[in-house]
Amino acid sequence: MNTPMRRHTLNVLGMEVSFKAEADPKRIERAKTLLEGRYSQLTHYRGHISKEKLLTFLALALADDILQAQEERNETKSRVEKLLSSMEKVTA
Repeated sequence: MNTPMRRHTLNVLGMEVSFKAEADPKRIERAKTLLEGRYSQLTHYRGHISKEKLLTFLALALADDILQAQEERNETKSRVEKLLSSMEKVTA
């Protein structure tokens, strides 16, 4: 069963953003907190550069995190499949 689309309005990085999503409001709040924390880290390390560049760095960093998580998930899936295959051979 699909979760109904809810309208969300957030103030993120000084910008008001409205959107609809099926996501749990608590998860959206955690995502906002993660985004703002990462943005804060970038502003600390990068100094005074444009907000657009900082947001681009942030998007690239988060995309890299997703790619790494997908790679780890695929590796874990492969190990589980090998383990199951070994277990099937032992029990056969």
